[in-house]
Amino acid sequence: MKIILTHEVSGLGAAGDVVDVKDGYARNYLIPRKFAIRWTKGGEKDVEQIRRARKIHEIQTIEQANQVKAQLEGVKVRLAVRSGDAGRLFGSVTPADVASAIKAAGGPDVDKRRIELGSPIKTLGAHETSVRLHPEVDAKVSVEVVAA
Repeated sequence: MKIILTHEVSGLGAAGDVVDVKDGYARNYLIPRKFAIRWTKGGEKDVEQIRRARKIHEIQTIEQANQVKAQLEGVKVRLAVRSGDAGRLFGSVTPADVASAIKAAGGPDVDKRRIELGSPIKTLGAHETSVRLHPEVDAKVSVEVVAA
């Protein structure tokens, strides 16, 4: 099935890309979660709008990405969450939680879809996360999860 991506999907493409995927993947995952829309001849106009919006919001050059990377790596991110006695969290830390903690710590505004957690954060302590700023630039951010 041919679809138009409305958001960036890891391993598939960026917003505005037209890709071919299996029918079930499109119908059951991408379209219901608003990550994509079906491709139509009239949808080509939407592709140009999506690409223009993506250009406005994304980091344009590697130099800009490196500046944001330096800001991110200089920020001390502490995230207070509820936890049990053994240091296990009630639930887990999401990329949205990390993005808001970065902003609260005085860092740059980061899109939650660009934050990659290696595995779900379910314990207290220091954890390493990655932020994709540009196709060639990734920033490593250390997040300290503490009990609230």
